[in-house]
Amino acid sequence: MPKAYVFTRYGGPETEALVEQDRPSPGPGQILVAVRAAGVNPVDWKQRTGYRRPGVPEPELPVVFGNEVAGVVEEVGADVAGFGPGDEVFGNPVAGGYARYTLLPVAVTAHKPAQLSFTDAAALPVAAATAYDGIRQLDLPSGATVLITGAGGGVGVAAAQIARAFGLRVVGVASDAKKDFVESIGAVHVPSGAGLAERVRAAAPDGVDAVFDLVGGEVLEAAATLLADRTKLITGADRETVARLGGVPVARARTAAVLDEVAQLVVDGKLRPFVTRTFPLDRAGEALRTVEDGHARGKIVIEVSA
Repeated sequence: MPKAYVFTRYGGPETEALVEQDRPSPGPGQILVAVRAAGVNPVDWKQRTGYRRPGVPEPELPVVFGNEVAGVVEEVGADVAGFGPGDEVFGNPVAGGYARYTLLPVAVTAHKPAQLSFTDAAALPVAAATAYDGIRQLDLPSGATVLITGAGGGVGVAAAQIARAFGLRVVGVASDAKKDFVESIGAVHVPSGAGLAERVRAAAPDGVDAVFDLVGGEVLEAAATLLADRTKLITGADRETVARLGGVPVARARTAAVLDEVAQLVVDGKLRPFVTRTFPLDRAGEALRTVEDGHARGKIVIEVSA
């Protein structure tokens, strides 16, 4: 039977297991995909602890990890147009992606360009799409300056590159260990830690026009002090704090059209997925620990053999 990596109850890593799973059948508007790669994101381990996006019902346990995949269509459900067996696709699965097979809703599934590997495509539907949605939401004119906190992580790396592609100047907050990495994507690096606001003011003496926060907490509070217009304060990490400060969360589009746009940026050489490490499915736990520990650079991806 095909394998899947799941959590069997809410808690820590001790709840995780590699299990056998029946091959799912696609319902209306869904396609069955043989997974070739699955992206790993912080939201994956957070869901294991009980986190759910607003409005999402509590899932039935066990739950398969993973929120982004790339693979090959095996079967299509009713009312599906534009996809057929053998198509190479990427998108957001219905119920987990750390598995040999998963279901994708066609509303958030796109055809994978031939120029993209499955590994790179699997790194796009969560981090890069979130970054794209956030930069679009800020709606800054070319030449404006955006401050990105957590610039060395999966969303931050994508956001910095997309911002640059849109003609923006980027100031990126990250640890000293990620300085060279952040600068390699065209951002001005500012070390994280106490005194952040003063260091940003020194790096951007003309000020910043927007803040794209990916850390939350004290970092978000410090970054907010740099803005006169709090409508240009968004976060992908801390809804409660940003509401108190007068900003808003990133508004996710969650559409196939956004996936097409992000993939085209990669094809055009304006966005690198920066997959820095890969793991096989039977080492999915190690992949998740690499992200959960908080020190990963770029993207971590689980590769699934054909």
